Amino acid sequence: MVAHVLAQLAQGRAGVAAAELVRAWLAAAEHRPLLRLWAEAYARSLVEPGGPWAGFARATVDDWLDVLAACRPRPERDGPEGAVRRTLALAVLRGALLDLLATDDEQRVTAAVHRHLEMLRRDGA
Repeated sequence: MVAHVLAQLAQGRAGVAAAELVRAWLAAAEHRPLLRLWAEAYARSLVEPGGPWAGFARATVDDWLDVLAACRPRPERDGPEGAVRRTLALAVLRGALLDLLATDDEQRVTAAVHRHLEMLRRDGA
């Protein structure tokens, strides 16, 4: 499941295409139970920083920023603007995921992410 998405990203999906691939995986109804568990672990990591989930949220952020970095050309990957773009993409995807888990309103959430990705395309991402 996640390995499949990561393998596709490793095959050269870049920028907006990579974000769309991740968005599609996150929006799939069959992944919601796993993603609800992820959300619980993420939240527990934040509210119980010394507990069994200590560091999970931070590690998740770092892991996804690394994945998104690998999808970009080296000059962008290594520059400060690339870090900002990856952080923005991750924030939008994570926020959309939490919204989707809370509401199951896939149509609205997907439309919002698509709008964001359109803006990135226009911006040359």
